[in-house]
Amino acid sequence: MIQSSATDEASIVSLIRAAAALSGALTLAACSAPPASGQDGGAPRSPTPQATNGGLRVETVASGLEHPWGFAFLPDGRIIVTERPGRVRIVEQSGKLSEPLAGVPAVFANGQGGLLDVALDPQFAENRLVYLAFAEPGPGGAGTAVARGRLGERGLENVRVIYRQQPKTGGGNHFGSRLVFDREGKLFVTQGDRFDQRPKVQDLSTTIGKVVRINPDGSIPEDNPFVGKDGARPEIWSYGHRSMQAAALHPETGQLWTVEHGARGGDELNHPEAGKNYGWPVITYGVDYSGAKIGEGTAKAGMEQPVYYWDPVIAPSGLLFYTGDAFPQWKGSLLVGSMQPGGLVRLVLEDGKVAKEERYRGELGARIRDVQQGPDGLVYVITDEGNGRVLRIKPAG
Repeated sequence: MIQSSATDEASIVSLIRAAAALSGALTLAACSAPPASGQDGGAPRSPTPQATNGGLRVETVASGLEHPWGFAFLPDGRIIVTERPGRVRIVEQSGKLSEPLAGVPAVFANGQGGLLDVALDPQFAENRLVYLAFAEPGPGGAGTAVARGRLGERGLENVRVIYRQQPKTGGGNHFGSRLVFDREGKLFVTQGDRFDQRPKVQDLSTTIGKVVRINPDGSIPEDNPFVGKDGARPEIWSYGHRSMQAAALHPETGQLWTVEHGARGGDELNHPEAGKNYGWPVITYGVDYSGAKIGEGTAKAGMEQPVYYWDPVIAPSGLLFYTGDAFPQWKGSLLVGSMQPGGLVRLVLEDGKVAKEERYRGELGARIRDVQQGPDGLVYVITDEGNGRVLRIKPAG
């Protein structure tokens, strides 16, 4: 059973902020100032631009989904979508929802846990393989896992788990998890720090707070950065991450880009590179929900700076490099879903840096959970609600 959305990152932030305002215990300076260690990483900060609907037209493709989390377009134009309680459905082109597909593995549907992302194999037209990220129950609690199965007439067939986060832990928060295939057909899996497992994020003997890279069958690529290194798990690609719920591959460079949740401030845009350390919880641009300092500051030798960060947070979830023709002015932009305050965030990149940010709300002012480009070149999003929707975004007029 899904708990209240108050367990989500954005809602936790809102509740803590309200309590702080009532108590008067925290000041504006304490909320916005970087940790007082004297170390300043100097990463670019979002200017928090005013939101607009920006001449967009929003249409509902389908509704009646219970907290949808991820979706992908099938070759015939239908949409395969996950629901966090543990269901997979097909959205017909008419908008009709299929019955839940058979073969979905059991999930830990608690807090932020449940059935998460879905991705199609790069050779889906030939092999019909579908990959699911989910919170898996087991000894010790739960952990992020990835399963794959063949999409048949009645559901998923020959399903098996190809990856499990190590170790499983208690609690229902910060599982991640997006699935992204690279150009070589390797699979990136983003994961969270499980909220109260911060010490394990910098520990390479665990996969808590890591991006991992595996082969489609779950085996380890020989060129992974920690293969053959004592005390390190060979599936790790990068580490020092908090909770990555947005990831995409750059269409020109083939580089992985991610957006991860900060705590109170400090949502980060990164492009994780092999073997590198992205700092959490040693360095961050946020503070804890209580207002307390986290870690040592915003910079430390051997730890990477984000490309860009948000404070206040946008609670990011879903990431897309737009390559279509329907929005010529958006071509090459990064589109990021926001759950708090909601809507769509557009980032204009120049030379790998953020040159401009725009925000769109209006009819998009809901908790956007994922963002995808359709085969028609339009932008599609899903909303994280009890009556979740698939929305299609068109240029006005």
